[in-house]
Amino acid sequence: MKVFFDTVGCRLNQAEIEHMAAQFRAAGHQVIETAENADLVVVNTCAVTAAATSDSRQKARQAHQAGAQRIVLTGCWATLEPDKARDLPGVSDVISNLEKMNLPLKVVESEFLDFDTEPIARQPLPGVHSHTRAFIKAQDGCDNFCTFCVTRVARGKGQSIPKEEILEDILRAERGGVREIVLSGVHLGSWGRDGDNDETITDLLSYLLNHSHIERIRLSSIEPWDLDERFFELWKDPRLCPHLHLPLQSGSAGVLKRMARHTSPAAFTDLISMVRSNIPGVSITTDIIVGFPGESEAEFDESLTFVNQMQFSGGHVFRYSMRDGTAAAKFPNQVDGKTSKMRAKIINAAIKASEEKYLSSFIGREVDVLWEASGVQSDKGWTLHGLADYYMKVEALADSNRWNKLDKVRIETIKNDSLIGKISKFD
Repeated sequence: MKVFFDTVGCRLNQAEIEHMAAQFRAAGHQVIETAENADLVVVNTCAVTAAATSDSRQKARQAHQAGAQRIVLTGCWATLEPDKARDLPGVSDVISNLEKMNLPLKVVESEFLDFDTEPIARQPLPGVHSHTRAFIKAQDGCDNFCTFCVTRVARGKGQSIPKEEILEDILRAERGGVREIVLSGVHLGSWGRDGDNDETITDLLSYLLNHSHIERIRLSSIEPWDLDERFFELWKDPRLCPHLHLPLQSGSAGVLKRMARHTSPAAFTDLISMVRSNIPGVSITTDIIVGFPGESEAEFDESLTFVNQMQFSGGHVFRYSMRDGTAAAKFPNQVDGKTSKMRAKIINAAIKASEEKYLSSFIGREVDVLWEASGVQSDKGWTLHGLADYYMKVEALADSNRWNKLDKVRIETIKNDSLIGKISKFD
């Protein structure tokens, strides 16, 4: 059977489709790179914003238009609105988040599936979701009550994946030639909190460092209130990438309180100071929401000032999206779309300015780059595109295609949002 996987949203969704693909491969099925000629299309949907919901529906329609024989929807939007998901043309099954990791058993006759065989090495997904990095699911669900977020409703309570299973996924990725893994979760920093042995995300990282040889370990988004100095001391090991994505959401104390975030501008400032003192040159990216219900001009100005002070190396800016089932959907004083759009533009410009300043600090320095794009060949050689350990895009020329190689690159200049350099030491 030919199976195509598509996804919308976060790195956790990417980790899940990679896991599903491995299950289907182990059962003897072929994973293909487009929905055309597919016997089965699986779409892992997202509901974090109205735009993500729209994208999820569009993915299903595109699969139907491509002639997919069977379409299965799973993920957050499919879980929250299963009836609407089933009504889309061509959709034959809707699988909730609670059942998605056993999806092959749900959609294929069980006698054709055999999961007792030796786990196969990880293979990159073909097509647009192919990565040299492997996304590893370490945690699911969330026990926070952020008033804007529908993910907790869609994913349920926090659940930690046993560290032995996480390690096996990483070892499988190593066997497949992966050089970098990305640990992913809805509330990654809460790993271990639902267990009985008092282990934490710090203990998980120590275990993975001690029991694997993977060259790079990167973390997906991690909440700022879950971390302490013991956690940051782990970065003495150079295999941990010096990049952290710490979602702030707002730089206004009042807005953070209405969001029910377990932090404040003062606490976040202390955390950033701790991070930078333990991880020199660290790249810190973030998420910011503008136009949250009741956000006054004064609160927006407070948030903008704080964002400028933090000097992030990048970030995502979202206009508040009302989601049914969340507390904020019932809050008074909803901010109009025109105002939210203007505020998003201003915050984006502030983050862009601090990103450019951060990138400029690397001119004349060497960075480790994992080449992710296959390269474009010309009379000058191969133009390679990759990702530095600090989570910056890097471009360089080479005499050969160096996909999935780790090289040292001396940075010479900046072009758009990428660093341009020359390879100084080959893998």
